[in-house]
Amino acid sequence: MAGQDPETAPARAPETTSIAELDLLVSTCRACPRLVAWRDEVAVVKRAAFRDQVYWGRPVPGFGPDDARILVVGLAPAAHGGNRTGRMFTGDPSGDLLFGALHAVGLATGAHPVSRDDGIALIDTRLTAPVHCAPPENKPTPAERQRCAPFLSRELELLRATVSVIVVLGAFGWQALFTVLTDGGWTVPRPRPRFGHGAEVVITHPDGRSVTVLGSYHVSQRNTATGLVDSAMIEDILRRAKKLAES
Repeated sequence: MAGQDPETAPARAPETTSIAELDLLVSTCRACPRLVAWRDEVAVVKRAAFRDQVYWGRPVPGFGPDDARILVVGLAPAAHGGNRTGRMFTGDPSGDLLFGALHAVGLATGAHPVSRDDGIALIDTRLTAPVHCAPPENKPTPAERQRCAPFLSRELELLRATVSVIVVLGAFGWQALFTVLTDGGWTVPRPRPRFGHGAEVVITHPDGRSVTVLGSYHVSQRNTATGLVDSAMIEDILRRAKKLAES
């Protein structure tokens, strides 16, 4: 991939033949000018608490084994979380809540993610997002989501032999996932299933595959501060995902 235009990275996603190759391609992408400008600015200006740290400041690839049975789909990296540390849901309160829940149900080896090299590993679970760059105000545009979609589409295909459960955190990820599934030839009910915490729907593919999609409120600080979601609720969803994956 050396020497290739980073603005065309999403279009090259179907060419990747492994999760590792896809993750590398994701990390080089510069296809969305607004997101590139924002992530670069945040990495230079920094937050005062992290002024002595070198920010990742690039697209954040997925994290987890390439034979995961559970895929957790979020929204996008946080400006001073994943955009700083280079790993999904790492280095911010949202990541603490999610990893704490993953650890509590036996899907992660640690509960307090702080960096890419903190030694935490995911068990049978992979984290990803429909948008891989930190967006201003945590709000990617529909065009940015669409531009990034080939990465999620390819990730699903590379996990096709193992993934059987997809946990979606938030309405944005729910909409993005079902768009990718529809475009990928999956049989999606009409009308499209509505997002909600605890929503559960089985989606099939003409080739015989099926996945169970579970909805969960996002682990954002706004949702936790207002009491919309807490660690117990996330743990319940993850336990359900683990049970389905093991059945």
